[in-house]
Amino acid sequence: MTHPIPRPTRSVPTENLTAVEAIAPNWFAAVMGTGIIATAAVSLPPGLPTAPGVHDFAVGAWLLATAMLVLMSGALAAQWISHPDRARSHHRHPVVAHFYGAPPMALLTVGAGTLLVGEDVIGAPAAVTVAWTLWLIGTALGLASALAVPYWHITGTLGADSRRPDAAFGGWLMPVVPPMVSAATGAALLPHVPAGQPRLTLLLTLYGLFGISLIASGLVVTQVWGRLLRHGLPPAKLVPTLWIVLGPLGQSVTAANAIGRRADLAVADPFAPALRTFGVIYGLPVLGFALLWAALCLTLTLHTARTPPGLPFAPTWWAFTFPVGTCATGAAGLAAATGADALGYLAVALFTGLLTGWIVAATGSLNAWRTARRPAPPAWAYTI
Repeated sequence: MTHPIPRPTRSVPTENLTAVEAIAPNWFAAVMGTGIIATAAVSLPPGLPTAPGVHDFAVGAWLLATAMLVLMSGALAAQWISHPDRARSHHRHPVVAHFYGAPPMALLTVGAGTLLVGEDVIGAPAAVTVAWTLWLIGTALGLASALAVPYWHITGTLGADSRRPDAAFGGWLMPVVPPMVSAATGAALLPHVPAGQPRLTLLLTLYGLFGISLIASGLVVTQVWGRLLRHGLPPAKLVPTLWIVLGPLGQSVTAANAIGRRADLAVADPFAPALRTFGVIYGLPVLGFALLWAALCLTLTLHTARTPPGLPFAPTWWAFTFPVGTCATGAAGLAAATGADALGYLAVALFTGLLTGWIVAATGSLNAWRTARRPAPPAWAYTI
């Protein structure tokens, strides 16, 4: 359901009401896109020519993502309290419902950043506690989205439009990617679990989460590819969602190498070396396909932007960020596993692409928020 947002007036302070009414699950993609900057920055291979102060920059990105997460979570909670009908409409919307996967991924991304760079700010014990808390909540919500959204789709809750032959779009991946993010971010928690059965249980859980998302995402990616070949591009405001396909690709490469690198903490030979090797054998071809898809997305996005009426702003612009960031962390993981400088430089190039995408999405968002003071309904009011 998409309602215009009332124009703020001087006599009635509606700015907070506007934000509460406008918030939707898809806006948490902005948290994901900001938080991934921190994790991607600290994962860049050492010794390569990168800008000075990368670690401090990562801390700043993590702090910004944390603040955004708190603000958006509060706004969404307030919406459920003060505008429950609008809040409930999200899971009946054929586009917005799929973005219920964004809040858990936002939690997981901020949690990962807390463990990687938050220690400098809040101390190691607090960082581990916060990371564990966000990982557990994010994983639970991510599994719920991976089950609930396909259930709504199958049972018709999302309406007839979601079953059109040309209905498939990149956003279909959003509810099934969170378990892969849990697998990638959970690997860093292995050292913080007691040795023995607890650590082994977590390792096996991470691979189980990896498999849930890998197979479900593969099924969806083929449908998105088929939709493009049979029906052409989706509406312009949904074209940026094609970048979401990079998310499960890059995140699975990241997860395979992150888990494999720490597998020896839970299992002995021959399994530990085999799992490390699996990260490379799996990651290289998948990253290759991710680069092909990225090139295709870039050309299709530019084509849409040049074709009247152009590429209108929507929260989907944040798809230019997190998916690219997962490819940067995936390339960095492969560089660390193989020692290949070429993969290290690729990680730096992808990180540069992530920063470019963030600037584009953030600029579009700020411009859209400023239009809230104009008579015309702002673009961001339409929650897609």
